[in-house]
Amino acid sequence: MGVVEDNEPPFKRVKVPIGESKNFLEHSSVTEPVACSLGDLMVRPLSSQGDGETVGSRGVIKRLEFVKIITRTLYSLGYDKSGALLEEESGIPLHSSVVGLFMKQVIDEQWDESVATLHKIGILDETAVKLASFILWEQKFLKLLKMDNVVAALDTLRNEIVPLHINLNRVHELATCIISPSRCLIFGQDTKDANSRAMILEKLQKLLPPTVMIPEKRLEHLVEKALDVQRDSCVFHNTLDSDLSLYSDHQCGRNQIPSQTMQILEAHNDEVWFLQFSHNGKYLASSSKDQSAVIWEVKEDGQVSLKHILKGHQKPVSTVSWSPDDNQLLTCGQEEVIRRWDASSGECIHVYEKAGVGLVSCGWFPDGMGIFSGMNDKSICLWDLDGKELECWKGQRAVRISDTAITDDGKRIISICRDTAILLLDREVKFERLIEEEEIITSFSLSKDNKFLLVNLINQEIHLWSIEGNPKIISKYKGHTRTRFVIRSCFGGFEQAFIASGSEDSQVYIWHRGSGELLLALPGHSGAVNSVSWNPANLHMLASGSDDRTIRIWGLNHYNLKQRAQSNGIVQPCNGRS
Repeated sequence: MGVVEDNEPPFKRVKVPIGESKNFLEHSSVTEPVACSLGDLMVRPLSSQGDGETVGSRGVIKRLEFVKIITRTLYSLGYDKSGALLEEESGIPLHSSVVGLFMKQVIDEQWDESVATLHKIGILDETAVKLASFILWEQKFLKLLKMDNVVAALDTLRNEIVPLHINLNRVHELATCIISPSRCLIFGQDTKDANSRAMILEKLQKLLPPTVMIPEKRLEHLVEKALDVQRDSCVFHNTLDSDLSLYSDHQCGRNQIPSQTMQILEAHNDEVWFLQFSHNGKYLASSSKDQSAVIWEVKEDGQVSLKHILKGHQKPVSTVSWSPDDNQLLTCGQEEVIRRWDASSGECIHVYEKAGVGLVSCGWFPDGMGIFSGMNDKSICLWDLDGKELECWKGQRAVRISDTAITDDGKRIISICRDTAILLLDREVKFERLIEEEEIITSFSLSKDNKFLLVNLINQEIHLWSIEGNPKIISKYKGHTRTRFVIRSCFGGFEQAFIASGSEDSQVYIWHRGSGELLLALPGHSGAVNSVSWNPANLHMLASGSDDRTIRIWGLNHYNLKQRAQSNGIVQPCNGRS
């Protein structure tokens, strides 16, 4: 990009790492060949250093750029001798002599000289040159002002900074400093400190073309992008980023998806209708047609054990909802009441009800200071924790079997408002928007980032909707069975990259969220699977609840759970074959 180059030997050039080590100034230039333990090893410059030289099997990586980026990385990591040696041995300097001089002048606070050298680099972007000049003149201005040389500082402001005709707000701030230095808040940066001058170089680097000054951490950025591509192309990816390695190409197998029955939980006397892991993944709550709910505890070793059986409802318990801090649990009886429970003691703290109206769903305010519910009179009501009604939206806001949700910012309430539509209600601006399907909606689930809805339909399809801006369908999932019952699905896995669903054919189905590909169908239950929940804190734990009155905990194929003697008939360890 119009950058001046020359053939001066690289070991004579200035090498200034940008803000890396404590010995920044001491290593800001190398004026002698680097001594090393290589004996009389001769320097082997490349036979040709033109931009046409490439490395790699595809011939798309320019050797010149490749070597410079490696050199830049060595300096960034503090390996100054290795960086200088690579420059010398490759014959490829990190910077031209004019750029090296410019960087040294900045480090030495030679502001007039650095501006003059900046114009010699040959940068074609005039705006970038002006912005860089502004930074340099500003440093000169501040230095003069700190030396109490107000006349010279004013001269710099009038004759060097103002004529640039940019950043006028900052110019006014600098002028204020002359009038009232005590009100100026910009003297916190001590340009005599090496780190501060390195910060100035970082600012300049962002303005100048990468061919002039290679961006900081460029190699790290390229490697991270490569890992992102590998991760995003991995259909079965379900591991943390910390598990990725540079030693080999990344590829997860099916064994990274929970597909093996690890435990069978038995505490309900009738169909299990709903499941939900707590936000911290330490508890699992289940509800049943038997009019009870159960709190299960997830141990550190992955074992799930019974904690509390919650009784008090007079009708089947349709849904449960964990408080934001996971200390309390809501249970909703089918067209009955909502009960609030202490998760630690298992005691019922409060009962929410409304005369003549049955409650059909429940959820928490994001701050945990209130709850909301859909009613069988098609309204949605909000209460404080003591049961005082705060708001109520009447009319066709909910249906008899109605999921409800609220976004993390508390601004939008989401509810099935009629058979084929979901209501997005903005509480602040009192604005309503509808998601309309052609088939009857049976349930929905809100993604963790509040940007997507997973909608289950009566026609044996699951639709993924984007609800940002104008709602639209972005993916569809098929393969499971639904003919009579409410079947629920959920997001799960790493960055919620998978979709799991129950099914009336007694199996659990798992799809890849992005591609819609059906990955697994997990047999094991002997009745319809009504609900599934993926542990948000354990990528490899999935729970499913069924008409067979059991809950199955699914884990990885290669995880060998130790057999434990059955003590109370509540938990059955499983060998993975049933």
